[in-house]
Amino acid sequence: MAETWLSQDAYERLRTELETLKTEGRERMSAQIEEARSHGDLRENAEYHAAKDDQGKMEARIRQLEELLREARIGEPVHADTVRPGLKVVLDVEGDEEAYLIGSREDHHDELEILSSESPMGQAVLGASVGDTVAFTTPTDVTVQVTVRAIETI
Repeated sequence: MAETWLSQDAYERLRTELETLKTEGRERMSAQIEEARSHGDLRENAEYHAAKDDQGKMEARIRQLEELLREARIGEPVHADTVRPGLKVVLDVEGDEEAYLIGSREDHHDELEILSSESPMGQAVLGASVGDTVAFTTPTDVTVQVTVRAIETI
């Protein structure tokens, strides 16, 4: 897993979500499956299959959160000369100046959009310095030029 920075607030929010899923969520899923099971033949029981599908999705989210929280770096990084997770970056994207927080899709910021370090643009700017121009290819096969204008802590 790539380096992921989480603010303390994001870490606490995700930890609470994980605990809720592992306790109340599992209890709720178990009750839903038991209720659906009581409706008869499981081969033709859509409610049972939907509950089992929901359980699988919930367990996948639990595993995702456990890995994320285990590997994440918590807090605010110190200023750096190169773009890296946890920092604010101001970019010139084809003439438009845009500010982002390089981070995880799990993080939230009131004033900045999150730029995932796993996205094509995020991967392109990681490691770049102020003044560097990098290019990335969009999923629609368009090449975009991006110039780093500023790197700041938030």
